[in-house]
Amino acid sequence: AHYIVPGGRVSSLTKIRGCNAYIWPSPDAPLPPGALVVADLHFDHNDEWERRIAEAALAGVPIFHYKQVLESLTGRVQIDHLSENVLGSLIPSNSYHGVKRAIDLFGAIILLPILMPILVAAALAIKLDSPGPVFFRQERVGFRAKRFKVLKFRTMRPPPNTNDDNSRDVQAAMTTDGDERITRVGRWLRRTRIDELPQIWNILCGDMSWIGPRPEALSLSEWYAGEIPFYAYRHIVRPGISGWAQVNQGHVTDLEDIHTKLQYDFFYVKHFSYWIDIIIAVRTAAVVFTRFGAP
Repeated sequence: AHYIVPGGRVSSLTKIRGCNAYIWPSPDAPLPPGALVVADLHFDHNDEWERRIAEAALAGVPIFHYKQVLESLTGRVQIDHLSENVLGSLIPSNSYHGVKRAIDLFGAIILLPILMPILVAAALAIKLDSPGPVFFRQERVGFRAKRFKVLKFRTMRPPPNTNDDNSRDVQAAMTTDGDERITRVGRWLRRTRIDELPQIWNILCGDMSWIGPRPEALSLSEWYAGEIPFYAYRHIVRPGISGWAQVNQGHVTDLEDIHTKLQYDFFYVKHFSYWIDIIIAVRTAAVVFTRFGAP
């Protein structure tokens, strides 16, 4: 159980489901065996609490800053401001960048021939279902803030008298629940995530990875950057077909969900490693079968 030292911003922990937390009533109150102590270590506790926390640490009781526990319970990083203390390091592992790129290429080369029958069948279904191009191309912001054209199967009816790149329109770049623009075949492609498979081409070109924060449309990225000064830091890793936000939050349908989505993205950047990629890969397979978060 988590025993919370009163003071500071620790009260946010008690509001989280799954947090077995108790308020430590006083410095004189004993701790049960196996207890974990959580405190706002940036708060100026009085002398009695400072002494008791030090004694607990000397006795081998684990002492955690409340933000560490908050992150582990929610899978999100609070992004009030950009700092090394929040993210652990401002430069994710360069060595893993190289290994990850090699894995991406190997996976794309191996899977492309296997997935080709599915890609061909999806293309034919799109062509028979509604008029318009098979593929949807949209300018997005990727690794190190470089722009690229993401490639997807078209799942919506193209807008009249315009091309399919509506990346300059913030509202048009977002898909809402029950969006009337989605075609019959497009809805099925979204639910199965088959619409994302053409992005294997983006992986081969080096624009994307199998796993990473989803690349945002240019209009959305510019809007986020205007609202959050350090938003560009999100582009320090390659964007992915699947990501930590997608397997935890699902599809974002309105602007109110954006802040939470970015907290998931920064959690991924902070913990950028093979183990979180493995977790995302396993959970992505579960998402495909359960159709979690598909509009």
